[in-house]
Amino acid sequence: MTNTPDGPPLQTRIVDDKSPICIPFILERLKVHRAQHPGRPFIIGLNGVQGVGKTTLVKALAETLEDREGLSTLVVSIDDFYLTHSDQLALAAAHPDNALVQHRGEPGTHDIALLTSFFDAVCNNRPTRVPQYDKAAFSGQGDRVQPDTLWTAINEPGQRPVEVVIFEGWCVGFRALPPAEVEAKWRGPSRTLHRHKLEHLLFVNERLAAYDAVTDRFDAFVHIDAADTEYVYDWRRQQEEALRRDRGAGMTDEQVVKFVDAYYPAYELFSDKVRAGIFRDKPGCQLRLVVAKDRSVQEKIII
Repeated sequence: MTNTPDGPPLQTRIVDDKSPICIPFILERLKVHRAQHPGRPFIIGLNGVQGVGKTTLVKALAETLEDREGLSTLVVSIDDFYLTHSDQLALAAAHPDNALVQHRGEPGTHDIALLTSFFDAVCNNRPTRVPQYDKAAFSGQGDRVQPDTLWTAINEPGQRPVEVVIFEGWCVGFRALPPAEVEAKWRGPSRTLHRHKLEHLLFVNERLAAYDAVTDRFDAFVHIDAADTEYVYDWRRQQEEALRRDRGAGMTDEQVVKFVDAYYPAYELFSDKVRAGIFRDKPGCQLRLVVAKDRSVQEKIII
């Protein structure tokens, strides 16, 4: 079984109370975008903490935009831009004592050249293909699917051009911090940061700066936040319990903690900046929904 930080590997049972809030926000921002940038696709960044119901939300948003609003909508996951298996092995070998980059997941383990070239094509309405990553390859270590097999072609002649892109992922919208701020967080109280050397955290932070090439293209941003980020441990545990019940296989509680711990340093470093607003010059373009432990929306904030 392959585990992923982005959503449950089984049919979700989460009730969607988020898309009714997100859709009016998105349509209002789309109206402004079309007036200012006619003909250019509308790019939505969507960040949801692990287990919050992001898969359900993205599906509902895409279906509503397609079916009700008649907009050609493409959903893209940052997971499909992970490094190839060989490149991930090379990264791990180059930094053998940095646990943060031994496996895919943390910022720095994505192919930013591929990501930026993809968005260059999309934003300029050029034909391109959507990468696909197979998390089951190499006994769960994962690898990118070859382009000539399962990559989806978009904006080809005869195809309807993409009008809206939803780019989703647990670390979408994260921005690098000043090194002094990383050090301050490392020296302060935390759940996981103290387990890593400062230079290892700074390495991930430095790699994250390159992601701005895509983040700066967002026309709107939706952040599904948790009132307490540590809810992700319970949410993941619930998913694995359901897997064991439904499929007879799933991580133990101990394995869940170890799995989430691998991603949690990025939450501790970068979430505060996302909560404060990822845009430098686009007021009103970020929607933050804060959810309770039962995943219900408790607060709506426009930034």
